[in-house]
Amino acid sequence: MIELKGVTRTYHLGGETISALDNVDLIIKDGDFIAIMGPSGSGKSTLANIIGGLDTPDSGEVLVDNESISKVSDNVLSFYRNKKIGFIFQTFNLQAGYTALENVMIPLVFSKMPAGQRRTRAIECLRAVGLEDRMNHKPDQLSGGQRQRVCIARALANNPSIIIADEPTGNLDSKRGEEIVALLKELNKKAGISLIVITHDPDVARQADRTIRIHDGKIS
Repeated sequence: MIELKGVTRTYHLGGETISALDNVDLIIKDGDFIAIMGPSGSGKSTLANIIGGLDTPDSGEVLVDNESISKVSDNVLSFYRNKKIGFIFQTFNLQAGYTALENVMIPLVFSKMPAGQRRTRAIECLRAVGLEDRMNHKPDQLSGGQRQRVCIARALANNPSIIIADEPTGNLDSKRGEEIVALLKELNKKAGISLIVITHDPDVARQADRTIRIHDGKIS
C-alpha cells in the first residue's frame, strides 16, 4: 500500500515560490489502477515523482508497504526505484543505438543480475507485451506503439509492484493508445501490479478504478 500524509513540495524558480503539492493525503491500495488528472502545472507529475522516489517532499511522509521513503538516502531511494517501481514515459526514453532486447536489459544491469539471466528475463518481458519477434530491432525500426511496448517490457523487467506511467498514450494515435491501455489493464489485473497513470485523456481515465484530480497542488 502507498500512503501519503500531509505531503508538501515547493520549488523556487526565478525568485518565485511554486507550491507543487500542498498538504496532500492519499492512499493507493495494492493492485489499484489509479488515474491522475489535472491541468499543466497542477502537481500531478510531482505527485507521481514523489511516489516513484524521483523526488522527495519538503514535509509530510510517504509510506510504501509501511516503510517511509521520505527522508532516506539516495542509495536507498535508488534501490527502491530499481526493485519496486517500473516507469513508462510519454517520450519512450529508449536508447537509440540499442535493440529492444538491450533496452529492456538496462534496469537488470543496474540490479546486477547475471548476464545470461538478464537476456532470458528481457525476452520473457518482450514476449509478455507481444514483441518477441521484434527484439533485435532498434527504436527507429519500430512504430510508436511498438516502442511504447518496449517501454512497458522494460518497466516489467525487475518484477515491480508499482508501475507509474506518465502520459503513456500521449504520442500515440487513438488505436495504438487503446492497445497500450488494454495491455496495462491486463498487467494490472493478472499480475496485481499497482498502476498509476498520469493522463490528460478522459478516455484513459475512464478505464481506471479511481481518478484522482489535482489542481494547484491540492487533490480536489
